[in-house]
Amino acid sequence: MKSPAHETSSTSSIEDVSLAQTSTNPPKTFRELGVIDSLCEACDSLGYSTPTPIQAHCIPVALQGRDLIGLAETGSGKTAAFTIPLLQALMDNPQQYHSLILAPTRELAQQISQTVKALGAFISVRCALLIGGVDMIPQAIALAKKPHVIVATPGRLLDHLENTKGFSLRHLKYLVLDEADRLLDLDFGPILDKLLRLLPSRKTYLFSATISSKVESLQRASLSNPAKISVSTKNQTATNLLQSYLFIPHKFKDIYLVHLLNELAGQMGILFTRTIMETQRLALLLRNLGFPAIPIHGQLSQSARLGSLNKFRTRSRTLLIATDVAARGLDIPAVDFVINCDLPQDSKTYIHRVGRTARAGKSGRAFSVVTQYDVEVWLRIESALGKKVDEHKPEKDEVMIFADRVHDAQRIAISALREQNQDGKGARSKGGSRHRKRGRDEMDQEEA
Repeated sequence: MKSPAHETSSTSSIEDVSLAQTSTNPPKTFRELGVIDSLCEACDSLGYSTPTPIQAHCIPVALQGRDLIGLAETGSGKTAAFTIPLLQALMDNPQQYHSLILAPTRELAQQISQTVKALGAFISVRCALLIGGVDMIPQAIALAKKPHVIVATPGRLLDHLENTKGFSLRHLKYLVLDEADRLLDLDFGPILDKLLRLLPSRKTYLFSATISSKVESLQRASLSNPAKISVSTKNQTATNLLQSYLFIPHKFKDIYLVHLLNELAGQMGILFTRTIMETQRLALLLRNLGFPAIPIHGQLSQSARLGSLNKFRTRSRTLLIATDVAARGLDIPAVDFVINCDLPQDSKTYIHRVGRTARAGKSGRAFSVVTQYDVEVWLRIESALGKKVDEHKPEKDEVMIFADRVHDAQRIAISALREQNQDGKGARSKGGSRHRKRGRDEMDQEEA
């Protein structure tokens, strides 16, 4: 017998709500979208002055009681686009275990939980966060308090459904699948199938950056007659983003980077590298030179990764050194600049990286370091952008003033990295291979 989750219509019943069909005068306030006063106050308190495009188009449709497919990237305001309708529906029909929001990674789930609590502060919303890598007992205690909203990664949610006494979602009213493409990329498919069979008939919102065949199968299995709203940013960067590149010899890369960071001192920035090793090396080098840098990558423990993010958000560290995978899904609004220390291999990743700054109407800067080995890749990125990017040309004499200090810091960083690697090899020989098959509790942790 099929569960209600699978008794849905095919993709032919999806209604495309194109942005062209809507008013040419976009709404200037959340009140115009039909949002109740208490939630409008919460939006004001959080600095959400004007709805973003995804919010302006999703919220009215969701408030009509429709299932929803939202196609939008991280940083578009999609979290509020699905949270506001959930909370408004909760106000109309208060109950425990009202809404469930599923996210692919622990960090993203934590960010969503913070948004739910902030938007729900004026209406006393109780929210529980269920993620892997931490003790289940405090989470079980939070569930025993009958929260209105649960934010979870799929593996940990299933653990609680199977093992936490008295916890059931049989009266659930709303389900959100956030970053559905990544949920499926991280092999959560079988767990999602199991969860959907356990859940009752409900309203469902699916948000994704892309629609793959896997996502199409998921929407067929979980949504009923949905409206699809797309806010495309393909090959686009924000108009308030100033992009530039530095063309430099590879051997002087660190020196030019330090000079650039000296010019940007005091501002919040994310520096992207291609590998975990380079993330570690660069963080050590910059700290040796007095820069408040902190790394984030998939080999850090869960507490260390959350610690890095919290230090960056609270500005106790103003430089976050990150790999692409570790930074995916992070929504940090106050980033002043991005530096591509290592060029990405494609324009999609470039756009994703530089999109970490110049958000919500604020201006931002993006710098890309291009060496003699990167010219072909850079030309491909420029071609995809459809424009020539300006070159940032500092005076070489001013840059090379930093050479001796940078060379000393390089030696210290490499020595420290060797010591770390030796310690890591010893720990791995005791603890077994890192490349074992990940258990359910580890599936919500990015690997790089």
